[in-house]
Amino acid sequence: LHLLKKAQTAQENSVRTPIKTWSRRSTVLPDFVGLTFSVYNGMKFIPVSVNEDMVGHKLGEFAPTRSFYGHGADKKGKK
Repeated sequence: LHLLKKAQTAQENSVRTPIKTWSRRSTVLPDFVGLTFSVYNGMKFIPVSVNEDMVGHKLGEFAPTRSFYGHGADKKGKK
């Protein structure tokens, strides 16, 4: 409910600044379409612009928490 209130005030005032949130478990509602959220992934805030295909999913699905840099064996073999 707290994100819904923030989204409604952002749409009423037509503010384009991202809505900062730590709530990765919040479900994307149809009212969020067209807004931008800054979702915290544990280290930094990831900007997520919501479109119609995201409705029903969780915000955390669009802000990955882990970065894959490749396997150590792949780097060791290239000299």
